[in-house]
Formats: sequence, structure tokens, C-alpha cells
Amino acid sequence: MSDPIRTELSNGVLTVTFARAEKKNAITQAMYALLAEATNRARTDDAVRVLVFKAEGDSFSAGNDIADFIALGSQGGGGQVVDAPVFRFLKSLAEMDKPVVAAVRGRAVGIGLTLLLHCDMVVVAEDALLSAPFINLALAPEAASSLLLPQVLGHQRAFEIFALGEPIDGRTALAWGLASRAVPAAEVDAVADGLAAKLAARAPNSLRKTKRLMRDAEALWALMQREGEAFGSQMSSPEAMEAFMAFSQKRAPNFG
Repeated sequence: MSDPIRTELSNGVLTVTFARAEKKNAITQAMYALLAEATNRARTDDAVRVLVFKAEGDSFSAGNDIADFIALGSQGGGGQVVDAPVFRFLKSLAEMDKPVVAAVRGRAVGIGLTLLLHCDMVVVAEDALLSAPFINLALAPEAASSLLLPQVLGHQRAFEIFALGEPIDGRTALAWGLASRAVPAAEVDAVADGLAAKLAARAPNSLRKTKRLMRDAEALWALMQREGEAFGSQMSSPEAMEAFMAFSQKRAPNFG
């Protein structure tokens, strides 16, 4: 079995690739541990000047692996969720002070969308579909998205994405400020690589200081932990168990 997360360092650019295409790059806790390791490497290794997220296959990421969700939720206790590998990855994103670029094709669901809020440049396919269906699964926002998404989109658009869980396409993501480029799908990787190369040639300390001034890492991590408490309490709730089972059984949930 191939590694579901691949990393490659070239010319100062560390490329992290979701490589679980057969599962639409749905992310497991084991994958989150690898992502945390790669992101921390990008932050601490002087050989890395830019971090790039890419994906194999026809989807950037289908979000969290639902089987992992059910297993984690059945453990009970919101505190355990904050200690899970996913939150180690989120903490590494909050602390990341080097440029981050994402190349997005196909579906970007849940963490596949909220990860983009921590990227400094996002290249999306024009026909990509981005969604954050947390409430559809009776959950709560994560990755500091409860703050960052309204900052980018405004309250009403962000609330609609959270509350209805319906996708927006790449052109809309660009128009709304969630992406910096929208291009044909076949050009996404090349455009992202070009931007990363330009960033890698810029003064690295200047870039890091600029990014630190633009973000409050401590505040983001504090919010991520508060979100984690809400997320964790919902994961062990009857609402979420019904939503997970309905998803698995391909039926509408009954929250009555």
C-alpha cells in the first residue's frame, strides 16, 4: 500500500500531496499525524521556504474519513478530540509562518475547504466544488473557520456555507475571495508551482515577518481549541450518530 501522504522537497518548496485518490483523499487520523509532521517540518527546516498542498485524483479532499469519525466519536469526551492527530495538524497550521500555497481540483469538503483559509495563495480549478457541510453531519466548524471564513466571505455567505453545506464552484470561490486564482483544471498544478517558485525566490525572513504580522497564531490556536470542544461534544451526541448513520446508509437524517 502506498503512503497516503507524500512529501517532496525541491528548490525550497516542500510539496505535500494527498495520495489516497481511491477514497477521494478522505483524511484519516493516521494521515493527520503525517500532515502535522510535514507542516512542522516546513516551519522549522530552513531548507523549506514554501509549503504546497496538492492532491492526486479527481478530488482535493472529501474531508474526514467517516469511519474514522464514527470510531473517534464513539470514544466519547470532547477533550480526547482536541488531543487527536487532527488537532496536532491544526496547531501546526496556526503556527505556520512561511508561505503556504494550495492547488485544488474537484471536491474540497470540510477540512478540504477550511485548510485553504490557512493558505496564502489558493489556485482552484474553475469547476472545483468547495463545501463545509459540518452542520449536515450535526457537527461544528473547525480549523478556526468560525472566525476566518466570515472574515473572508462576510457573515451571511459564511453562514450559508456552514448551515446549508452546499458547494460553491471555483469561479465563485475566486469572486468571493476564497481563492487567488481560478484556472482550468489541467492548469492548476502548474500555476500553483509557478507561484510557489516566485515565493521561494523572495526574501524568506521578510516573508515570515510579514505573515506573522498578518496572523495571530496564538488567537487562532485558542479558537481551534474552543471549536474542538464544541466539535467533540457534538461528535458524541445522538444528533451526530444519526447523521453519520444516515450518511452511511445514503438517506436523509431524522433530527426530529
